[in-house]
Amino acid sequence: MTETILTNAQLIQRDRVMHGTLVIRDGQIAEISETRSHAPGAADLDGDYLMPGVVDVHTDNLERQVQPRQNARWPSLSALLSHDAQTAAAGVTTVLDALCLGDLGFDVERIKTFQDGMRDINAMDGTGLLKSEHFLHLRCEMPAVDVIELVEPVAHHKLVRMASFMDHSPGIGQYADMERYRKLRRKMGHTEAEIDSRIEKLHAQRARYRTPNRHALLAIFKDRDIALASHDDETIENIAENVADGIMISEFPVTMAAAKAAHESGMTVIAGAPNIVRGGSHSGNVSAADLVRAGVVDALASDYVPAALIEAAFLAFERSMASLPEAVAMVTDAPAKMARLPDRGRIETGLRADLVRVRSFMAIPVVREVWREGLRIS
Repeated sequence: MTETILTNAQLIQRDRVMHGTLVIRDGQIAEISETRSHAPGAADLDGDYLMPGVVDVHTDNLERQVQPRQNARWPSLSALLSHDAQTAAAGVTTVLDALCLGDLGFDVERIKTFQDGMRDINAMDGTGLLKSEHFLHLRCEMPAVDVIELVEPVAHHKLVRMASFMDHSPGIGQYADMERYRKLRRKMGHTEAEIDSRIEKLHAQRARYRTPNRHALLAIFKDRDIALASHDDETIENIAENVADGIMISEFPVTMAAAKAAHESGMTVIAGAPNIVRGGSHSGNVSAADLVRAGVVDALASDYVPAALIEAAFLAFERSMASLPEAVAMVTDAPAKMARLPDRGRIETGLRADLVRVRSFMAIPVVREVWREGLRIS
């Protein structure tokens, strides 16, 4: 039996913050008390916060490690190890790596990232060499011609915990602002003629494939006990379609109306943590802070910056958007439940000892130590 005692800590529990001691035995939380331990070998946390390990249900960070520059591709396995180190250092003990399936013409390299990422994550699973525990989030591009043939071979992979249905067509959701869409493509080096041609082609492609592909995806995932999410919901009609199809997670709604409709319909709403840290959306959409204040956000995801999760949770508390337990639950308990992982996400006896030691410094939460199943990983 292995035992670790962490004492003189501010334990962030589901409904309160308690000063006390936590005992880890054989990878699980064995004891919690309001007393201070004087046992030999007890680790004094100097009054720092001790919170559950973060569960990130959507991160594109692996893609960013694979392609750190537009024209510079990094070896896939090396990128995965770098990504893993970053998630652990950010206090993320469980991560759903979001990989895109389906090409809309400008993201050809993403398909290779998906294929290489599947191979490497599968190879690394069970080796004990990854710091965080990695699962898969399949991001399915509904209007893509190739999405079904890409999804079918991996839909029942044991590591898949979530699938999201996306539509990144120009004029839709995240890209509702057509001038912004054009500007992004110009930055990628495309001419006006190429952009016009691509927009026309994608509109025709969406009209032909989006609905039948959506139905096919629903059929593929019908018998799997995984989380199904919509992506970048814009309208009340989007929400009604999701609910009718049994999709009960709204990931990154881009308008307040869509987020409120999702919440009122009983959907779980995910917002982007970087949106809160930056003070707004990088895409010009609704502010995640406003969504939290409106009480329509259940969980936060890192999207593209793993370190944003804990910082966003503490900012939500500092700015009176939520109590500290409520804010921390948005990056721990709520996403754990979403990913069908009931053994983590809370500081309770019998649960996994996935824990993060945090100290606030100049209004920034600094991650000092991280444990996964009782073992130090950072």
